[in-house]
Amino acid sequence: MDETENTFDTGGVELQGTMAADSALLLSLVEEYVSGLQDSKAKDTAKGVKDGQFTVLQLVEALGLSLTSSQPHTRARGVQLLSEVLQECYGGLTEREVEVLIAFYENRLKDHYVITPPVLQGLRALTKCTVLPPGSAVSMLRSLFQDVHVQSLMLAERACVYHMLINLMETREAELKGLGADFVFGFVQSMDGERDPRNLLLAFQVAKNIIHRGYELGKFTEELFEVTSCYFPINFTPPPNDPHSITREELVQMLRDVLTGTPQFAEFLLPLIIEKLDSDVLSAKLDSLQTLTACVSQYEHKDLAEFLEGLWVSLRREVFQTSSEKIESAGLAALTALTSCLSRSVLNSDSEDSLCTFLDLVLKDCRHHLCEPDLKLVWPSAKLLQAACSASSRASHIITSAVMPSLIEQYNSKTECSHRRTLLEVVQRFIQSVKTCQSPENEESVFLAFRPSLCSMVFSALTETNASLQITATSALTSLAQQTGLLLDSDIELAVDHLTRLLLTEEDNRVSLAVVECVGALAELHPAAFIAKLIPRLKKEMFTEPMDQDNNNREASEQQTRHAVRQRCMSALAAMSTQPSVVQESTPVLLEVLSSAHTGSVGFSVEEVVAACHSLQRIAEQVQDTEETGRCFHDVIIPRLLSLALQAALQGEGSSGRRSPLLEEVVLSAMVPVISTSCSRLQPTLAGQTASRAVSLFLDGDVSFLPDNSFPSHIGLLKKQQGDSWSQSQMVCLLMGCVCSLPRSVEVPQMDQLLSQLEEMSCTCSHPLSYTSAAKCFAGLVNKRAQGDSLDSLIQSTMKRVCSELDSASSSLRIQAFTHMIWVAKALLLRYHPMFTALTDKLFSLLDDADLGAMAADGFSLLMSDSPDVLNRDCHADVRIMYRQRFFSENSVKLVQGFNAAPQEKKPNYLKALSNIVNKLPKQVQVTELPALLSLLLEALSCPDRGVQLSTLSCLEPVLVDPPPALIQQLEALVGRLLPLTSSPSMNVRIASLRCIHAVSLFPVHEVLPFRARVLRALARPLDDKKRLVRSEAVQARAEWFLMGSPGGR
Repeated sequence: MDETENTFDTGGVELQGTMAADSALLLSLVEEYVSGLQDSKAKDTAKGVKDGQFTVLQLVEALGLSLTSSQPHTRARGVQLLSEVLQECYGGLTEREVEVLIAFYENRLKDHYVITPPVLQGLRALTKCTVLPPGSAVSMLRSLFQDVHVQSLMLAERACVYHMLINLMETREAELKGLGADFVFGFVQSMDGERDPRNLLLAFQVAKNIIHRGYELGKFTEELFEVTSCYFPINFTPPPNDPHSITREELVQMLRDVLTGTPQFAEFLLPLIIEKLDSDVLSAKLDSLQTLTACVSQYEHKDLAEFLEGLWVSLRREVFQTSSEKIESAGLAALTALTSCLSRSVLNSDSEDSLCTFLDLVLKDCRHHLCEPDLKLVWPSAKLLQAACSASSRASHIITSAVMPSLIEQYNSKTECSHRRTLLEVVQRFIQSVKTCQSPENEESVFLAFRPSLCSMVFSALTETNASLQITATSALTSLAQQTGLLLDSDIELAVDHLTRLLLTEEDNRVSLAVVECVGALAELHPAAFIAKLIPRLKKEMFTEPMDQDNNNREASEQQTRHAVRQRCMSALAAMSTQPSVVQESTPVLLEVLSSAHTGSVGFSVEEVVAACHSLQRIAEQVQDTEETGRCFHDVIIPRLLSLALQAALQGEGSSGRRSPLLEEVVLSAMVPVISTSCSRLQPTLAGQTASRAVSLFLDGDVSFLPDNSFPSHIGLLKKQQGDSWSQSQMVCLLMGCVCSLPRSVEVPQMDQLLSQLEEMSCTCSHPLSYTSAAKCFAGLVNKRAQGDSLDSLIQSTMKRVCSELDSASSSLRIQAFTHMIWVAKALLLRYHPMFTALTDKLFSLLDDADLGAMAADGFSLLMSDSPDVLNRDCHADVRIMYRQRFFSENSVKLVQGFNAAPQEKKPNYLKALSNIVNKLPKQVQVTELPALLSLLLEALSCPDRGVQLSTLSCLEPVLVDPPPALIQQLEALVGRLLPLTSSPSMNVRIASLRCIHAVSLFPVHEVLPFRARVLRALARPLDDKKRLVRSEAVQARAEWFLMGSPGGR
């Protein structure tokens, strides 16, 4: 028992000793902070509170002498310490502690003004507490509003007040709303006179919360509007290098949210907008119009009634008289929003129809201008009416019934094509504007009453010979077709007849493009008519051979005309093929073009065969992605293309007669995107079947899925051909289109054998298209192959083979090996494969090679460029973000070192490689990275290769806009290299060098003035250049240099 008591007593002594030590530590910290002015002790004190060494209330007790000192600054230091600790420890306070602290701080607000800032910091910390006692929020705000004049405080303290309000509005909304309008009045007093943009953002946020969360404004509505609207429109330009990153747009949007948030502001805001629209400052006009657009979406017609005439006068003036497209667009948008607001009004017997009243004003001022198609006000008037028309169905009925009869009458009475075109375009835009406001698809069109007249106008315009009128008519016809019920079946058939006639006879390219576009739009809405009438007619025209002509000149002219007609027909077939039903009818026609060209039954030129392939590609890109269209491409189009290409290849082997156009490289290259685009969009099941078919055809000679199956039994498309035969081997480009565009989830069968055969062809074949396509196909498959040992071993074996060929100077296959290596390198670069570095090092070493150095330099362009037919995202390749930047950052040093170490005759290869890399980097990266490479780029300007010169100039131009100091220091070298390039044989080099010289003129005047006379003498020659574009650049550049240092100049 005695031992127990002794032990207890000893523990009590230890506990008392610890408490005494903590108390002493606390008093020491307080003393050092308050009297010693050691600000770091606040963090030590906060750490002690967090660690439980002492509580906040114990800190208050320890501060007793400081808080009761007769010196205001001593009391302020004491409160400052407490507030800084609370900012760190407010989360651990109890409700009782918060209550005591709030009472303390409220009392301190009545103290000396130097104590107010730390008191506000403490109160801000307490507003973040989750255990605020009921009523404490109201108590704090009453004390704040009564005892503090906010705008007499410094910026940081004012920000404290706004943060307190925001915090309490988030957590104690019900209590604050209990204050009624007194809360709004207190905030108005606090904000009144605020000027700092940082605090304005906070104050606008408070005001926005008041309005959008339903706080009672009471009799202080006007006061709240006045205290916020005095900043409208915002006129703020952030200082350069602003660390706070506050933008004018942020302030504008926040203030707009406040001003437009409640209809209670309507009677104050609308007169203010009308007043500000009289401003000469464009930004003020634009802000006013955008604010008007935003506010009327919240208003009802009664809020606008007394201001309608003033608003209309202002909007009319802005559209009639403005020289700014932005102001005009904003004015039209505001008119649409205003009309839409009035359209929402509910009519009753004892109220005026605000919409009719307003539209009467609009029609009164605009309608008569539509009868003057040769005067400049016709378009502003039409735009205003169309903007109002697009607001609602009611508005469109009112306006169209008022203006359409007059427009139709005017069109029928005018004889000049320019007048008729203007009137027809006005009508077309009316139709288009009404389309935007008709929500239900089955709603009857407001133009139904004018349907016969509108159709008559459009069809008569299509028969005119004036190109502009015909183009406008096609747009109007498209707009009519997009409106429900405006074109009957008979009208559609008549439209098809007109479009067919124009396709076959109209030689103006602008009209042809408009007709093709119209065909595409109408065929999507009415496919049956185009299947029945247009496709058969186009097919007949395309396959009709010209009659024999005695006159050679006439025959050549006929041939040229027929070629143009066929091109237009194929473009139209592609444009109309968006619906599956049309695709099934149009694609056989295009495939028949290829078949007829191959057999020679119809004389299609190579250019026409390529055009047919381009049309098939466009169809593959735009057709609706359905199983039906997928089946069409999988079962019909791809097998047919492969079959025709194989027939041509086999015929090329043994035929001594005419050569099939399908053997031409340009035709095969045009077939590839047709196959790759369609394969990339196939459903997974069909994609897998396509991969299996293609691989079995090229590896095993399986032709069972091909139409017209009369092929020999032994076909080895990937096997080495005897002699110099290439007609079969070049078909590997079609294999690339099939297997390299499939989604990564689709497994390609017999992958190892396929890669082996492709590598063999790529490294041994002598035909450029064949070995290049094999290398690309190999690379496309490697890029998508799963990471692992099998991929690594494949890359290692490939590198070993390639390097052995490249290292043998006597090898005849070095170009093939290099081609294979560069495409594999690109495949690995895109996916960040670690073994890419070895290939890069080999590529750098080849820059010193006597035979392959120039090719290696060009290879860097291939690495950095997007490839159109393989290794791109459309083909589902594994492409990582910012791979170009990564390649540059990892290899730019190697390039510089190699350049410095290379013999003089090899240096151009390094310069070309650098230019190719930098030219493909994003402009932002160029601007930051080029100063370090400046000496090499200046050297590149002296390189005799014009491609290097042009590439380097395009890199330098954006840097010259904001030149780094390093560039200004090398101004002598820069000017000395740019001036000779103004006489380059290449027009593009001359233009680019003149642009750079122009940019140099904007450098600091004291730096460039010494070069003025020298530059002016050099620019005299390009002023007489035979190319107009060069002369234009020379005039602009010389004018800047001429005015430099002169009165009125820089």
